[in-house]
Amino acid sequence: IPWDGWVGDYSRIRDEIERCYPQHFRDFNERFLTPGGFHRDIKASKRVWETPNKKANFKLPSGLETDPDIDVAGHDVLTLITVRSNDQFNTTVYGYNDRLRGISGTRMVLLMNEKDIQRLGLSAGQEVDLEANAHDGVERRVHGLRITPFSVPEGNCAGYYPELNPLVPLWHRAEKAHVPAVKSVPVRILP
Repeated sequence: IPWDGWVGDYSRIRDEIERCYPQHFRDFNERFLTPGGFHRDIKASKRVWETPNKKANFKLPSGLETDPDIDVAGHDVLTLITVRSNDQFNTTVYGYNDRLRGISGTRMVLLMNEKDIQRLGLSAGQEVDLEANAHDGVERRVHGLRITPFSVPEGNCAGYYPELNPLVPLWHRAEKAHVPAVKSVPVRILP
């Protein structure tokens, strides 16, 4: 693999993608640089479903018990959802402005439903600590988060990772995939 050549000219990488997948990436370099020119012909975007009944079929989970290994009871326990910002790729953070959520200058925020902010006696802009509610004898805490009202469901809160990774117990994993349950971490707010 000609790594140096690819790093020196990303169009060469796109040429290889086109060579491997010509049906989806025809004229990739030209279309890539043309505004509105890169449309992948995906059947679902045309509402074509290759299923026996020719419709989109959804499967419901058998239950909604998301945390069988952690106690999520308690009026002050919220479920933390970790998220990326628009200027982030995996754990690489390129900036401190998340235009998707209207947050700028920091990533140390805790996005909360306004009803939960009121119910817990907190206020927008207040600085708090967040603590994992794992009851396993290990203290997991992140300091200095700013309460930020946001449209998240009641009983939940959200914040950026990797900043909030210290709150995730490594043993708290998805049942089948065995990945850390970073979208479902029981937490308590400490003013």
